[in-house]
Amino acid sequence: MEKKKIILDCDPGIDDALALMLALSSPELSICGITTVSGNVPSDLGACNALRTLNFMNRLDIPVYCGAEKPLVRDYVSAQDTHGADGLGEIGIPLVQDVPWHSAAVDFILDTLRTTTALTIVAIGPLTNIALALRRDKKAFQNLSQLVSMGGNFRSYGNCSPVAEYNYWCDPDAASEVFENLGRPIHMVGLDVTRKIVLTPNLLEYMHVLDRHTAEFIQKITRFYFDFHWKQEGIIGCVINDPLAVAYAVNPDLCHGFDAYTDIETKGICIGQSVVDSMNFWHKKPNSHVLTQTDPLAFMTMFLSRIFQKEPGQIQPLLSKIMTGGTIS
Repeated sequence: MEKKKIILDCDPGIDDALALMLALSSPELSICGITTVSGNVPSDLGACNALRTLNFMNRLDIPVYCGAEKPLVRDYVSAQDTHGADGLGEIGIPLVQDVPWHSAAVDFILDTLRTTTALTIVAIGPLTNIALALRRDKKAFQNLSQLVSMGGNFRSYGNCSPVAEYNYWCDPDAASEVFENLGRPIHMVGLDVTRKIVLTPNLLEYMHVLDRHTAEFIQKITRFYFDFHWKQEGIIGCVINDPLAVAYAVNPDLCHGFDAYTDIETKGICIGQSVVDSMNFWHKKPNSHVLTQTDPLAFMTMFLSRIFQKEPGQIQPLLSKIMTGGTIS
């Protein structure tokens, strides 16, 4: 099996850590490197958190590159109120001392594009690094197979304003530039599908049956996330947005949507809103594939079977009962 070469551009972040765990557990993927951007947390803290996650997964062989420290235009606003001051739920995970992160994430992205055919970038943070790379060498993106972006929303309400999803709200100018200049449709894994991926207390309990060590790590880092979602949205559990983008990169059949032209608002009360021209009012060539449907059971089966190294058929029947409230016999 030929592996899909990817760069994971992220802002770890609790759900970024879960996405990285899924990517590392997916044999279809070959991770060339991890790049970080200021989003959930500042980019240097994100790089530390990427190393913490790699260390837990025993994969410190994968390089981490620290990227953009601030958005292109607007002031930087982190999401540490959602993820904790340290970005990983404030549980005191030790720093990785013996393996450093590298600087110049944009250089790494461009060097990898120039030397790797059919590269996929899975961007689960603000698109600042990608915008900066496009500004410097748009031609290098000819080797890009696809850009999967966890960001935006079509019919779903926002998660940091009434209309905007955080990654595009954090750096709307970068998102606007990437949608305008990439030259191919961006696979937009937005809130319309990610809101359906909820990690619940019952699922956490089931994880403990599968493997206590890994389950305790996930439970600890998501506790802060659980509390935030209860206070903010009244959800018992937490929405784990970013792992769905990785799962979609592995298996596109997990999500379905439509092609459309999308623009990102960069100013005013609707800053960061992804404006999807689903009715083709503007008569512009589609620059996005907007995902609107997903299968939460299929996703969760993939997520748990890979991270906990179980056969999908072994866990799906019980997962189905857990997720639908059926009786477990």
